Amino acid sequence: MSLSVLAGLSILVLGESHLTISGSLIESLHDELNKQGAAVHSIGACGASAQDWLVKKNVDCGADRVGTGKAVVRGRDSTTTPISQLIATDKPDLVVLVIGDTMASYDKEAFPKTWAWQSVTSLTKAIAATNTRCVWVGPPWGTPGGQYKKNDARVQLMSRFLATNVAPCDYVDSLTFSKPGQWTTTDGQHFTVAGYKSWGAAIAKAIAASDAAKAVAKTGAKPAATAATTAAPGARK
Repeated sequence: MSLSVLAGLSILVLGESHLTISGSLIESLHDELNKQGAAVHSIGACGASAQDWLVKKNVDCGADRVGTGKAVVRGRDSTTTPISQLIATDKPDLVVLVIGDTMASYDKEAFPKTWAWQSVTSLTKAIAATNTRCVWVGPPWGTPGGQYKKNDARVQLMSRFLATNVAPCDYVDSLTFSKPGQWTTTDGQHFTVAGYKSWGAAIAKAIAASDAAKAVAKTGAKPAATAATTAAPGARK
């Protein structure tokens, strides 16, 4: 059996509340990447948008997991950490961002495109300044309505927006992994353990197939960092 291209790579996963709940991606995705031989550090921050990973910001909850250890879940004492600081500390070969639902503003009539563009591009520029490869995972289908007012039209809009604005990160379109309503949610946005298991496995497979992962695997190590920029960790809505 051939080794995964992720074997031996160091991966930093940052995201919103999909990485803070028991049974969520901080377990399913993290475990899938571990199985493929990667050294993984996953951080979730509730309610954080892309720009919140550029500064230290208080969030309502968060979680942190390193390697094969258990996730450490935190409450209102949680904060994001600047992305430049995280990259300098972890020296990851690859950064994976799971940020989409928090920024989609499902409960708003109009999508805040200018703000979203500024937020997303600020984070990608900060990562690019460190010469670190990255993969951005878009939002999945949910159940229309619920606490966060998630709806199919807005999630499609958010996915298209990210697909055209996250470069130089590779984009992973989570909408291709399931049909609308296929994965059961608890509140319209967050999945049951089964849903997170399916999503996590699909994300891990897509990361392994990404140009970013293949490029890092081919070189055998990430290029030396060139510039320090300010950035920070994700969140939940």
